[in-house]
Amino acid sequence: MTHVGRLIEDELHRQGLSVTWFAEQLCCARTNVYKIFRKSSIDTELLLRISDILQYDFFQCYSVCLKNKKEMM
Repeated sequence: MTHVGRLIEDELHRQGLSVTWFAEQLCCARTNVYKIFRKSSIDTELLLRISDILQYDFFQCYSVCLKNKKEMM
């Protein structure tokens, strides 16, 4: 299964953005950002906000995972 928190953290670093910047965009404390990074799953509304902020479609990761599962059946 996809660990969405790691994907978010990886994308943030890939873009060269700081945790402080990301926390400001989410209107939350940095500690909450680190909690997001540790989550293996996340609320879809929050994931949509994060996708918008980082301009990255994190939902595609789930689509690929679902497609791969169907192909294995």
